[in-house]
Amino acid sequence: MNLRNIAIIAHVDHGKTTLVDVLLKQSGTFRENEKVSERAMDSGELERERGITITAKPTSVEWKGTRINIVDTPGHADFGGEVERILSMVDGVLLLVDAAEGAMPQTKFVTGKALKLGLKPIVVVNKVDKPEQRAFEVQDEIFDLFSAMDATEEQLDFPTIFASAKNGWAALEPDGPQDNMDVIFDAILDHVPAPKVNLEAPFSMLVTTLESDPFLGRILTGRIETGVAKPNMTIKALNREGEVIETGRISKLLGFRGLDRVPVNEAGSGELVAVAGLVKATVADTLCDPQVADPISSQPVDPPTLSMMFAVNDSPLAGTEGTKVTSRMIRDRLFAEAEGNVALRITESENNEAFDVAGRGELQLGVLIEQMRREGFELTVSRPRVVMQEIDGKRHEPLEEVTVDVDEEYAGIVVEAISLRKGQMKEMRQAGAGKTRMVFHVPARGMIGYLGEFLTETRGTGIMARTFHSYVPYAGPLPGRRNGVLISNCAGATVPYALFNLEGRGPLFVGAQVKVYEGMIIGEHSRPGDLEVNPLKGKQLTNVRASGTDEAVRLTPPRRMSLEQMISYIQDDEQVEVTPKNVRMRKRHLDPNVRKRESRKAEAEG
Repeated sequence: MNLRNIAIIAHVDHGKTTLVDVLLKQSGTFRENEKVSERAMDSGELERERGITITAKPTSVEWKGTRINIVDTPGHADFGGEVERILSMVDGVLLLVDAAEGAMPQTKFVTGKALKLGLKPIVVVNKVDKPEQRAFEVQDEIFDLFSAMDATEEQLDFPTIFASAKNGWAALEPDGPQDNMDVIFDAILDHVPAPKVNLEAPFSMLVTTLESDPFLGRILTGRIETGVAKPNMTIKALNREGEVIETGRISKLLGFRGLDRVPVNEAGSGELVAVAGLVKATVADTLCDPQVADPISSQPVDPPTLSMMFAVNDSPLAGTEGTKVTSRMIRDRLFAEAEGNVALRITESENNEAFDVAGRGELQLGVLIEQMRREGFELTVSRPRVVMQEIDGKRHEPLEEVTVDVDEEYAGIVVEAISLRKGQMKEMRQAGAGKTRMVFHVPARGMIGYLGEFLTETRGTGIMARTFHSYVPYAGPLPGRRNGVLISNCAGATVPYALFNLEGRGPLFVGAQVKVYEGMIIGEHSRPGDLEVNPLKGKQLTNVRASGTDEAVRLTPPRRMSLEQMISYIQDDEQVEVTPKNVRMRKRHLDPNVRKRESRKAEAEG
């Protein structure tokens, strides 16, 4: 059968997964009466809850006698490591861009990688049914973007398709016939080259993704470069240096048909397959016939820019809510994650009690913590720190390109806030529909914790996208959080009367009858500096009754924060305690005397 391998790349929320849904439906992959969930490719629990794609997943459709293998990729820059290695599996890319927002940072980041590999793009301008669409302007922007990235003349001669994935149609004009998606299928057949097939050479394939299955063990997915693979065939795994890691047999050979992985008896060069049967091979390794000596070269993945310390939970409530609480369990889980996720880097501390986990951003690390929490783990995590690099004997830090779309009235507030974080404005223009688009270059550590403040300042209407730009010389100290926190000075369950009296001190993070302990953060102080308070103080009762003394206490609802918000809120001397049932903020040193001693020591050193 004829083959085409293509990846769909786009910024988050531009409609990739919805487009794949429509392509699957219109190609006849599903039965007439088959129940198909919305965004079928987002199969993970967290992906469905958050409405974002986290892991890259292949699927396949058949069209006019050709099998088209489509890889749906994450749109968020934090999961860029997934996209970078997927590009070696495909021969073309479908670049999806919102007809109103245009090309965003993540689109630029991945498209640059695709163009360097020589892949020809097909541009789909999606959401042209929006009233604020500016389809032809966006098409011109993409051309300018490609030429700025040194695209070849062949790549600049890209076909453009206008679509509304939600309504299930695509056409060669924004107001073209709104019937179906045939134009996209035909463009893939016409413009994406068939994979180079070499069936005579011995079998070899590069592993691009890894997952574990309770029945099959490690499942390694990739594209067969040369030869033919069959079940029970003897193969070996080579690392990047060409050293043999292990020898084994293919216990199961799986092909992609629609949304399912099905066992196949044979797969040839150019096909995407999943192989089971090996125990050590991992991402970027080469699986091959025993007679092959040279590994397939793999695309290097960009380094991580942000790190956090993961440690055992040592709070007074440790072990009461989770089942996996030891450092050995946390270590095994983190190293298992790093095997399949090449953008993560894990380093053990000297006493093996804490682990330095480096990744691409707060969201990527937040998703990992949330997955561990749901699996029954208890742990404490520190504030994120940027990963510095030593270049030419000087300290360099990561710089991010931040693209912001805000209503015109909020533009001044955003510019002021980002300039305080040592950000420099590179571009400012009208983006249509009363929005202003601004592009800044900001040190990555300046953006930690800014998203919550940004949404508050723009009344929830602003859109912010960030992506790694480069390493630049260290920019000097940055201002931290302005307000202190309210710290509990005793352990027990909170009392409504005490909380009512503390509301004047600042917004609270906990409600009534919540377990607290000494050193736990229960609210934000309305002034600089921390304040120790007693949330357990009861009302002094007397036997004298008077009107007005026994009125019910009415509490203001506490400020609820998500895991990512807590991670970006805490300071260097604070931690987030994560358990399957609760997420709490606390001071690193729970004893107030130890805290004072450590702060004096820090001041003396500073």
